[in-house]
Amino acid sequence: MSYIERSLGKVIRKAAGEFPAVVLTGPRQSGKTTLLRHLFRETHRYVSLEPPDVRTAATEDPRSFLELNGPPVIFDEVQYVPGLMPYIKERIDARRGKAGQYLLTGSQNLLLTEKVTESLVGRTAMLRLLPLSYREISKTPQAAFPWERRTAQKRYKHAFGALWESFLRGGYPELAANPKRDAALWHSSYVQTYLERDVRALRQIGDLTQFQAFLRALAARSAQLLNVTDLARDLGLAVNTVKAWISVLEATYQVIILRPYFRNVGKRLVKTPKVYFADVGTLCYLAGLKDAKHAMSGPMGGAIFETAVVGEMARRLSGRGEQPQLYFWRTSVGVEVDLVVETAGRLIPIEVKSSATPDRAMAKNIEAFRKDLGSPEKGYVVHPGDVTLPLGPDVVALPFADL
Repeated sequence: MSYIERSLGKVIRKAAGEFPAVVLTGPRQSGKTTLLRHLFRETHRYVSLEPPDVRTAATEDPRSFLELNGPPVIFDEVQYVPGLMPYIKERIDARRGKAGQYLLTGSQNLLLTEKVTESLVGRTAMLRLLPLSYREISKTPQAAFPWERRTAQKRYKHAFGALWESFLRGGYPELAANPKRDAALWHSSYVQTYLERDVRALRQIGDLTQFQAFLRALAARSAQLLNVTDLARDLGLAVNTVKAWISVLEATYQVIILRPYFRNVGKRLVKTPKVYFADVGTLCYLAGLKDAKHAMSGPMGGAIFETAVVGEMARRLSGRGEQPQLYFWRTSVGVEVDLVVETAGRLIPIEVKSSATPDRAMAKNIEAFRKDLGSPEKGYVVHPGDVTLPLGPDVVALPFADL
């Protein structure tokens, strides 16, 4: 399998040169192990904590285990032995000035963050690796965002159909590196494995069939305002159960929760959010879509494209080592901007349109946003086509592939 350069690579190298430990989280199969082994193949030993015998050794006698596996070392899947963290802290404190001693990976955000906060605060950089962005798949991982470019970038031609094919496959590295792999079969296996491992590790879920029905119902609501009460009623579940399951999905990087943007931060937390599957390929699989034409022209075409845009922004910002600050904007009369990116003190409004033929009317919500918030920032209407053109004084229509 050919190696695909990740934008987070530079950030990890820098972090490993400044902190005694680096913790790399992200969903299963996002490429965490591959990335660390590629970057540090000549300097660090690799130890997986997934095999039961290794896990037992690390749990029963952590000091001896760490003595045998001294730094510099990569410990993979550390969520299996959370009790190891205080002993890693002990060893780090003995050589506090030495950077890059321990590189740790894990796929469960809740458990890892809790243990790292308890044991390694001030000693570790926490980074997140999501599946491949479209930019990484296109071999331009370090490209600037549109609002950062001072000069026009080189223009590429992008086949409309090929873009939608890429949405069906999603961004997991194994599918990107092996174009002949059956995407539906891979996603089926992924969801099943994910259910058996991560969900059961975090929550006691007796009926997996019911949980799969929940996943499909949530997929049908992707890019919509999330009414938990309606979702629970439709599935015959308690509201608290649905809330708990959504929390599990968020903790294991399967969904992105978008909250409405308000200047008052407290308001963002109490208003109705939107939910997106973090990988557009997972969404297409759960929605039962197997061909690009059906995905593009069917009733979920708009939601699929919006999910792709939100996921791309989350991946690219995470690839810079940032915590993505993504919101949507909606007024009391229903005027809405699909995505607001808060970055470097700026608010960038983005409208998402699944039509490949942008027109002036598509700019009106961005203009309302800029007026309402007094924002000086240029806005963007992202579409799946191939043209870049102005839609107003400070609104530009932009192809998805140039995002």
